[in-house]
Amino acid sequence: MISDRALLDLALQARLQAYAPYSEFRVGAALLAQSGRVYTGCNVENAAYPAAICAERVALGKAVSEGERQFVAMAVAGGKTQAEPFVPPCGVCRQVLAEFCTPDFLVITARSATDWQTLSLGELLAHSFGPA
Repeated sequence: MISDRALLDLALQARLQAYAPYSEFRVGAALLAQSGRVYTGCNVENAAYPAAICAERVALGKAVSEGERQFVAMAVAGGKTQAEPFVPPCGVCRQVLAEFCTPDFLVITARSATDWQTLSLGELLAHSFGPA
């Protein structure tokens, strides 16, 4: 399996691909599937803000479209600068992750390659709606 640090490095790389001309708030995500494959995503903004899509859902959509259904962890790196607070997945992304991930799914949020924290999906989204 890939290390947390390697997963984080992939999220930081994905962040460089973000399309964020309006907010300049770039986010990258790297999703580790139980199969060992990693799927990356970046946020893609749109002039009509509701049409934008978060990095986390891009990565999850790529994984699901490739047949993945079980996931271990996700690293998320976001913000305009390293001085930003940690940027966890938004509420919509948390709920979408809950469709496929157990409450112990790990979410690594990072400001930089050396400054990160790890939380569980259950901590981020208590009392979520699940497939059951």
